[in-house]
Amino acid sequence: MDLFDRLRGDDAERVVFLGIDGVPLDLVEDHPEVFENLTAIAETGSGGRLESIVPPESSACWPSLTTGVNPGATGVYGFQDRERDSYETYVPLGQHVEATRLWDRVTDAGRDATVLNVPVTLPPSTRIQRMASGFLSPDLDSATSDDGLRATLDGFDYQIDVNAKLGHDDDKTEFIENAYATLDARYEAFSHYLAEDDWDLFFGVFMSTDRVNHFLFGDYATDGEYKAEFLEFYRTLDEYIGNLRAALDDDTTFIVASDHGFTRLEWEVNCNQFLAEEGWLSYDSDDHDALTDIDDETRAYSLIPGRFYLNLEGREPNGTVPQSEYEATREELIADLESLTGPDGRQVCKRIVKGENAFDGAHDSIAPDLVVIPADGFDLKSGFSGKEAVFTEGPRNGMHKFENSLLYATDPEIDLTDANLFDVTPTILDLLDVEYDSVEFDGSTLA
Repeated sequence: MDLFDRLRGDDAERVVFLGIDGVPLDLVEDHPEVFENLTAIAETGSGGRLESIVPPESSACWPSLTTGVNPGATGVYGFQDRERDSYETYVPLGQHVEATRLWDRVTDAGRDATVLNVPVTLPPSTRIQRMASGFLSPDLDSATSDDGLRATLDGFDYQIDVNAKLGHDDDKTEFIENAYATLDARYEAFSHYLAEDDWDLFFGVFMSTDRVNHFLFGDYATDGEYKAEFLEFYRTLDEYIGNLRAALDDDTTFIVASDHGFTRLEWEVNCNQFLAEEGWLSYDSDDHDALTDIDDETRAYSLIPGRFYLNLEGREPNGTVPQSEYEATREELIADLESLTGPDGRQVCKRIVKGENAFDGAHDSIAPDLVVIPADGFDLKSGFSGKEAVFTEGPRNGMHKFENSLLYATDPEIDLTDANLFDVTPTILDLLDVEYDSVEFDGSTLA
């Protein structure tokens, strides 16, 4: 125990947060025999549904969960965002997150945080106790905050992410083996630093769950070839969660949460192909593969996942939609989207959210005009290379779902009524007795 620990006393509150990316509540509740440890937490503590954000994509979800604010304030809307006053796009990283992270607030309060494998945190912070960046980090050298952490993780054969390309193979054996290798090394790292570091906040994320869901959830949902392997993978995850919980004292609050739900994928919907066929989008040549290739006749375009932008005068560099016609044009686009039906005759759009109803903050100038929450089974894609059809099939059989994320906590006082991702950061700060101004957040404490 160091000097600071002696000064603050042994009774300082501590929190362990484990993220399980993309794990749906229904999966856990339907299989208590697989999720024995999560079920036990719910029985003696708290457990239930956590609403995701718009859009329900990991690159947007984790910045919002770890700051307590919406993408209009974080500045991150998805895997691909548009430069301001430009048609150039970029992949948002941790450096693009404009809002204050949870662990920075904890550090500013004189407490210690260990943060491992959180998506969209590159480059790692060197001002907190320890950090290994997660998803979107290219390698351990760039992902780790210090040489000692890098060497330790390398000794565990630590992988930042599952090799998703293996999931494209018809035979999923190698993919499943790689998912286990990633999961096992992550568990070893979490176990090691839970014991090694003197932390007040330990924040770690299992990302391999999202990868397994993308390529095996359809097998689970349809009693397919890999259903047994899918459930066995989750049995192992639950065992690791139980072991990590067992390593903690009774005074440490243990929280497990996902950032979005999951469901079966049946059709990929190529949104820009739809816009092109409906006369909303056109290109300046036959050779096109990026937003910069749209021509001056374009009235609307899409970025993943299901974000739609009008090509607006004064906002887009070559905008064609006059400001005076904005609302009428947006309503026209909504009507066209609502008319879109899949090969099975079902309506693709479950819900269409206007940008101003989801995004608010200093960085909402690149907010989409509309976000489509699709019906189960439809995954909204937005490439610019041109597809031969609006509806296509790919190697994935699972997709993100807005509803059905989860939160489990050992604290029985956690109230999950109408809970959402924005509530996580203020809840953890409250549990740690770290002061904050509630008006800073879009959520509120659940504790």
